[in-house]
Amino acid sequence: MNSNRLPDMAGFFLAGISYQKTNTPARGWFAIDQQQYAACLAQAPACGIGAMFILSTCNRTEIYGFAADPQTLINVLCTTTKGSAATFTDQAYLKKGGEAITHLFQVAAGLDSQLLGDYEIVGQLKQAVKFARDRGFINTFLDRLVGSVLQSSKDIKNNTVLSKGAVSAAFAAVQYIKAAVTRPADQRILLVGAGKIGCSTCKNLVDYLGATQIVVVNRSEEKAAAIAAALDLTCAPMVQLAEQVALADIIIVTTNAPVPLILRSHLEHTGHKLIIDLSLPANVEEAVKQLPHIRLAGLDEISKSNDHSLRDRQADIPKANAIIARHLDDFLEWCRMRKNIPILKAISIRLSEIAAQQPCAGNEPKIQKIRRVIGGTADKMRADNHSGCYYIEAINELLMDFS
Repeated sequence: MNSNRLPDMAGFFLAGISYQKTNTPARGWFAIDQQQYAACLAQAPACGIGAMFILSTCNRTEIYGFAADPQTLINVLCTTTKGSAATFTDQAYLKKGGEAITHLFQVAAGLDSQLLGDYEIVGQLKQAVKFARDRGFINTFLDRLVGSVLQSSKDIKNNTVLSKGAVSAAFAAVQYIKAAVTRPADQRILLVGAGKIGCSTCKNLVDYLGATQIVVVNRSEEKAAAIAAALDLTCAPMVQLAEQVALADIIIVTTNAPVPLILRSHLEHTGHKLIIDLSLPANVEEAVKQLPHIRLAGLDEISKSNDHSLRDRQADIPKANAIIARHLDDFLEWCRMRKNIPILKAISIRLSEIAAQQPCAGNEPKIQKIRRVIGGTADKMRADNHSGCYYIEAINELLMDFS
């Protein structure tokens, strides 16, 4: 994709933070849940924002939308976060128009992920956009953009090896355990959290480590019971969390609760344990790191674990970028043609007026002649990227047909 062809698209901005500049605790200050997301959308119209969505994951928080400036988007986002707008701005990257569009293509492809090729981002993007769409914040532009982005991501998944290997936090956690623990299948494992990441992690523990001594704990006991039943494991209610923490050798936390659930007090008088916290904000108390018999690994640490497929995925980056370029060109072509819609409508109206006053020569109906002329005009606009001169040309062509 030639960067010189990227359109200005005044008013469309992206403001975001990610793992590239911001550590896990700081990213946790700006992670938003559905209640916070809804509050942001409720405030957006008063700030002149009619179309937007927020992508909040373990690696990033990004807000895309049409606004007077990117700071307006940041202010809306940060009215609901623990971190301030000033702190977010200090760590943020800001992109406009074509650069913001290109960035979203790269994010959905997993090219901008902490784990190269992470395909979980696709599901997170779909959920983020659906949440905004259900509340009336996805306009025609954003709908078309996201559709193009998702199709590009699908093509990359099907035609490259970018999504092979340790390409999710759930899988990377299992790889980390495999490297850090002797005979992991014999360890007693506690999984806290039965959401999407928790389910994936639990399945990976069984499939890749052969683990069977797994206890699932979740705030919703029904969800914990469903996972346990599906994988022939054990579940326990949240009220037994402290007891289960004491019994476990390995603890994996995927809860995304607003405050830590695993506390130092739970661990002070226990044996050696490995704890992996996949939550954002962190759900294991910071003070746990001070305990000499506890090894605590967060998202940033497990993302650096040994990944034997990384070299193959890196080799396919140029191929992925080529796929993005094709879909990006198609989307930008759609954008350019949308600018011509008012002109084409005006031509159509004028041609209809002229046709009504002219006798129809030949066997071709008037309406078909008009459609043919409009289609040819649109094709010329698309090919030459010029529009104004075609108004007169289309009228002359129709008049010649009637002569």
